[in-house]
Amino acid sequence: MNSKNKIKYFTLLFLCTGMLTAFAQSGKFKVTLDAGHGGKDWGAVYSGHVEKNVALGIVLKVGKILESTPSINVNYTRKTDVFIDLIERANIANRADANIFVSIHCNANKNTAADGTETYVMGMSKSASNLAVAKSENEVITMEKDYKEKYDGFDPNSPESMIGITIEQELYMENSIALASKVQSRFRDDLKKKSRGVKQAPYMVLHKAAMPRVLIETGFISNPKEGAALDSEEGQQEIAQAIADAIISYKKEYYGSGANESEDKPSLKIEKTPESEVAPKQDIPVKTPEKPKPEEPKTTAIGEVVFKVQISASGKKLDPTPSNFKGLKNISVSNDGGSLYKYMYGETTDYEAAKQNLAEAKAKGYDSAYLVAFRDGKKISIQEAIKK
Repeated sequence: MNSKNKIKYFTLLFLCTGMLTAFAQSGKFKVTLDAGHGGKDWGAVYSGHVEKNVALGIVLKVGKILESTPSINVNYTRKTDVFIDLIERANIANRADANIFVSIHCNANKNTAADGTETYVMGMSKSASNLAVAKSENEVITMEKDYKEKYDGFDPNSPESMIGITIEQELYMENSIALASKVQSRFRDDLKKKSRGVKQAPYMVLHKAAMPRVLIETGFISNPKEGAALDSEEGQQEIAQAIADAIISYKKEYYGSGANESEDKPSLKIEKTPESEVAPKQDIPVKTPEKPKPEEPKTTAIGEVVFKVQISASGKKLDPTPSNFKGLKNISVSNDGGSLYKYMYGETTDYEAAKQNLAEAKAKGYDSAYLVAFRDGKKISIQEAIKK
């Protein structure tokens, strides 16, 4: 994308974001549901079972359940058998200022015995099978007019292109994983389906959505038994209920159960600014850096709630010094034994002070920062923390 086009793109994005802000005051939790494929793009087809039809059937059922739930607003990328560009699917969610984006698909494999469900989050994977699934889904862009210009030269058949689209893969990573995990838990526990787990892959439709986003493979349409279930009203209703329950559970954990409890939402949309308008970074004086004085150990009473601001989650381990976090001090890091490091700013038992810390983090450029709460070292929801 040349500089002239960049300016046009960012200007349009800035104007759209400003318009969306004016319409984002309803307090509703906004869900964008995306039925994979559609129109001339049939998706996988096995034994008369057509992926685009199954995906649409499940999406409409999920939407119906969520629409009957107080404080949830639903919009769709498609409600009929039409072809929608991948970038437009994400833009529909972006324009709606959605809190989450959920894309629903069916899996397929030449090995017709393959079965089970899996849910993907945006990210680069070393797994050949994950990359193969993403490559198959991304190839639909070749059906779009002028796709190379629209997708900045992206080639779904090029590994280099797939690596290139993951520059911002860690944005909203933790919340995407949390939602994906809830979906897989519902499939496994409620429907007794084989869970193939939560996985990462570079899906173009997820890359362009500016919020926590997941792509759900609801089962293998190529498996005779699973394909028949996916193509039945009863089977679709069961899957839809599991997905809807997972979404409602995610909403309650991060936003509360009421219509006006989304003050500290973890999926705030990042407003991109043209490079020409970004203030130049200030040079740090060339001095022998002094090690920051260690923070005085904080002690809290048993049962006392502590608020922190989560500013990022990354696969990279960073030294929690101010220079690594835009000057912010009092950075803590947790790992939970996985490959994702969570970086948090501040620590206070005062909710009002915590909100001030959140505002400070956002002022430093951590636009997707949000509040987290702990009691006796264990994470609890903000709503539970406030009540305490």
